[in-house]
Order: sequence, then structure tokens, then C-alpha cells
Amino acid sequence: MCQLLGMNCNVPTDICFSFEGFAARGGKTDEHRDGWGIAFFEGLGCRIFLDEKPAIASPVAELVQRYPIKSKHVIAHIRKATHGGIALENCHPFQRELWGRYWAFAHNGNLDNLVYEPGTYYRPVGQTDSEQAFCRILETLRQHFPLEKPPLDQLYPVLNSITQVLATAGIFNYLLSDGEHFFAHCTTKLCYIVRRSPFAAAHLIDEDVTVDFQELTCPSDRVAIIATTPLTDNEIWTMISPGELLVFQDGIPLMQYSE
Repeated sequence: MCQLLGMNCNVPTDICFSFEGFAARGGKTDEHRDGWGIAFFEGLGCRIFLDEKPAIASPVAELVQRYPIKSKHVIAHIRKATHGGIALENCHPFQRELWGRYWAFAHNGNLDNLVYEPGTYYRPVGQTDSEQAFCRILETLRQHFPLEKPPLDQLYPVLNSITQVLATAGIFNYLLSDGEHFFAHCTTKLCYIVRRSPFAAAHLIDEDVTVDFQELTCPSDRVAIIATTPLTDNEIWTMISPGELLVFQDGIPLMQYSE
């Protein structure tokens, strides 16, 4: 299956270190060779890079590694194709507009029992079950709140409800963000780490690279990294329980639902 990488923080931060190890799983240290993508939220804008080539062989991925784009919300994905062929339109993250904001979504897993239901406002462009699920999520949110984004305590139960429905169709690990809140749902495998003061050095599992974050950060910085499996071998990662839907803001989990 595919792999996910996310970042949520309280100040704009680059993801170059984590992405270097993550991209190596796109054909070097793992078998996810069927495309990749990454989304950076910058204010109300969302900068997305996609390529159907393996991340390890993609000039676009090389650009991202060398271009320290700073963002408070990042979603990345490397793909092993199951539903839909190897094509640009099937690469994650997918992006749509809702309530005057961009939303980005990436999924890991197979929704083999998902029944396609064309929506009034959102329809998939590609052939993946993932994009179908994303459209269903946004369609549901728009039906409940047609005019504007509600407060989080109203949005969260609706998102959680449609998430649990979609999860009955198969494996539904996903990352979702609108540049204000960052959502992470686990069905089988997802974990996170929150880096904060006092910062220390971190060493990648997939590449022999170490970064001392104390040299690159301020004491008030706080960064949450979410990934399918841990990216470093000298830090303690928190495993998200199956059925949990976490909400991150400013680098910390705000609330969660657990089955």
C-alpha cells in the first residue's frame, strides 16, 4: 500500500529532512514506485507538486528536497497503485475548494467495498478509491454546512461520522487539511511525533542523515510529524490507535475520537 507523511506546526517550517527519508521509500528502500505528491499550504494558497514517476527518480522530488518551502501544513504521499493506473490524475494529494478554502487529502489503504456515489458538487477526476472517498467527505461536509466552515466542535463530529462510514469499506488511513486544521485518521498504521524544546538531533531510518534541530529552531517552535511508519530511529514515535481521528493545530493534537 501507499505511505503518508504530514507536518503541522506553529510557525512555517520546511520539511526537507523528513521528506528526504520519505522520498527514499518511493523506490529505494521500499516499493512505492507508482507516483508521489506533496502539498504545502501557504496562507490561503496551496502549492502542490505531483509526479507519476517514482519519488526516488523524480526531478520534481529532487526540486522539493532542495527547495526549503516553509509551511504550517504539509501533506505528502508515495503511491503503490491498486485502484487506478499509474497516471498523474491518480497521484495524491488531491485538492478541492470548500467554503472558500483549499482542502488537500491523501489516503493509504484499499477501499475495496466502496460504492461510487456521484455527488452534486464533487466528483473524482481519476480512478482511485481515494479520490472518491475525498469527494464523499467534502460532499458530506458541504451538505451539513452549506455556507461557511463551522467551529471545530461542530465540524469534527460530522467528519468523524463520514470517516467511520467510509472505513467500513476497507483500510482508510488518511491525512486531510484546509490550512487551518490538520486531520489524521488511522485504520491500521499511522504514527506521529511532536518536536519541541529542548530540541535534539534526529537520524533518518532510510538515509544516513542526521539533523540537530537545536541549531535550526527557536525555543517556542513546535512541529508535529505524522507518518505511516517512523522516519527516525532515535526518537520515540506515538502510534495512533486504529479508529482514531486526530486533529492537530499549531503542532499539537487538539482532540481525538477513538472507537
